[in-house]
Amino acid sequence: MPLQSKRWKIAAPVNEQYVARFAGLDPLVVQLLRNRHIDQPELARDFLAGLSPTSSPFQLKGMSEAVVRLRAAIRRQDQIAVYGDFDTDGVTATALLFDALSAMGARVEPYIPHRVDEGYGLNLPALRDLYRRGVRVVVTVDCGIRSFYEVDQARRGLDLIITDHHTPASDRPLPPALAIINPKQPDCSYPFDDLSGVGLAFKLVQGLLQAEGSRRGPAVLAEETLLDLVALGTVADLVPLLGENRSLVRRGLQRLNESPRPGVEALMAESSLRRGEVDATAIGFRLGPRLNAAGRIDTGMLAYRLLTSRDPLETKELAQRLDALNRERQQLTEQTVAEAEAQVLDDDPTAHLYMAASAGFNAGVVGLAASRLSEVYYRPAVVVEVGPEESRGSCRSIPEFHITEALDECQDLLARHGGHAAAAGFTVRTENLDALRQRLKAIAAERLGGVELKPVLEIDAEVALETLDWDTISALKMIEPCGMDNPQPVFLSRAVEVRGRRPIGSDGKHLKLLLVDGRGVAWDAIFFRQGALSPDIPHRVDIAYRLGVNEWNHQKRLQLEIQDLGESSA
Repeated sequence: MPLQSKRWKIAAPVNEQYVARFAGLDPLVVQLLRNRHIDQPELARDFLAGLSPTSSPFQLKGMSEAVVRLRAAIRRQDQIAVYGDFDTDGVTATALLFDALSAMGARVEPYIPHRVDEGYGLNLPALRDLYRRGVRVVVTVDCGIRSFYEVDQARRGLDLIITDHHTPASDRPLPPALAIINPKQPDCSYPFDDLSGVGLAFKLVQGLLQAEGSRRGPAVLAEETLLDLVALGTVADLVPLLGENRSLVRRGLQRLNESPRPGVEALMAESSLRRGEVDATAIGFRLGPRLNAAGRIDTGMLAYRLLTSRDPLETKELAQRLDALNRERQQLTEQTVAEAEAQVLDDDPTAHLYMAASAGFNAGVVGLAASRLSEVYYRPAVVVEVGPEESRGSCRSIPEFHITEALDECQDLLARHGGHAAAAGFTVRTENLDALRQRLKAIAAERLGGVELKPVLEIDAEVALETLDWDTISALKMIEPCGMDNPQPVFLSRAVEVRGRRPIGSDGKHLKLLLVDGRGVAWDAIFFRQGALSPDIPHRVDIAYRLGVNEWNHQKRLQLEIQDLGESSA
C-alpha cells in the first residue's frame, strides 16, 4: 500500500523578530496563531482570552419582529411550538429555546420530526397537527430556510418564525414567514454569519431578555445556564470555532465542566468523562455522536428528553439508551460504508463524484457513510436510501466542490434539498435518481477535471520530536477549543526510528507504532484506520501528527496521533 497519502503543506516558520512583537508568548503559540491568520498582538490577546465582539441580537434581521410576536404570545398565553431538527445542533437548539420560553412563562412544546418517517425540515402534516392541537406560533430552529411551500401553506393559521443558519436558496424567494433570523439572508447586517442553529436560538433568547430589560424574570434564565447547550450543538455541527462561536463555546465548556445539567452529566458518565475533562474533542467524538445517535437510529426526542430532564433515574436510563443506540449506529455505519464502497468502486473508481444507492441503506447513517467515502477517496460522495416513491440522500464534499451549489443545478429533479458547501441533504423521486446521478457526475467532472484529488495536510511546524514535552501540551491548550477553521495543530518530525508496529482493534484496522526520538526516548503513536499498512512501514519515517495525552489506569502519557507518514530520505 502507498504510504504518504496527502500533500503536505508546511507553514513558513516565524522568525525571532516576528516573535518579539508578541511579548511573553511561547514562540510555538505565536507560530500557531500566525498560521491561523492572527498576526497582530491585540488580535492574539483577544483570541487567547476567548474575547470576541458580541454583537447585539437586534442586528440580526428579523429579530425585532420575532421578539415582538413571542412576547405577545407569552403575554396572551398563545401556544408556541419549537420545531427542531434531529441532529445535535437541532436538538440542543430545541431544548435551549424550550427551557428559556418556559422560564419566561410561555406555553410551549417541542417538536422534532422523525428522520425516517418525516425527513428533514418542515412538513405540512406536522404543521397541521400542531395547529389542530392549538399551536398558533411555530419557531423553527436549525431548519426552515428553504421551506417556501410549507410556510406559504401554513401561514394561513400559524405565525411562523424561522431561525436557521443554513444557506438560503439563491434563485428563489425566502419563505413568507412572519420573521426570518438567518445571518446569511440578504440585507442582514450581523457581522458574524457562522453561528450554529443553537447559536441563533441563543441570540433569540438574548433578544427576548434584552427586550424585558429590568424585568428579566427568575435567575434560572441567566444566559450562562444555556451555554452548555450552545457548546454541544456548535461543536457537533462543525461550524467554524472562531469569532463569536469561539467565545460562546469557551464559556459553554466552562459550564459543562463546572455544573453540567443532569442529562449531560449522565451522558458524560456513559462516555467515561468526568468534570474537568470535557473539551471540544470530547464533544466531537464522545458526547455529540451519542446525542446524534438518537435521531439517526430512533428519534431525536430521546436526546431532547435527556437534555431537559431533571430526574436522575430518567437521565441515567436515557443516557444508557443513547449509548446503546450509538453502538448500533457504529455497526450500521460500517456495514453501509462497506456496501457503498463496493458499489462506487465497481461502478467507476475514476469518477470525480461517488454515488451509492440502496433500499437497504439506513437513512440515519447515509451521511456518515458519505463522509467516510469522501474522506478516504477525497472526492464528493453521495449516499442514498432508496424508497419506493421517494429517496433520501446525504452528501459530503471537499473544499474544491460546493455540493449545495451542485444540487441547486439539479433542483428540477429534486423534491427538496439544502445544506452548506461541504455537506447537504436532499429528497428525490426515485424515478429521477438515475438522472440525478448522471447530472451530478457531469457537474463534478466539469469542475474537478484537472484537479489533483489528493487532500492537503496543513502542517503547523516542523519540529524535532525530542523537543516536545508537557510544556508543549500547556502551550497547545492556549489555542483551544479547536475545531473547524481552528484545527488541532499538526507537527512534522523527520527521520524518526520505528521500533515496533502492530495492528490493533477488534479487526486490526488501527496501527500502533513504537517510535524513538533523537534522544532514544520511546513514544507511543496511533494511526487510525491504517492497520493494513503494518507490513509496509520502513525503519525510518517522516511523520505528520497531533500531540495528545493518553490516559490508561490513571496514568497519563504523551501520545502521537499520526495523520500521515512517509519513508524518510535521511
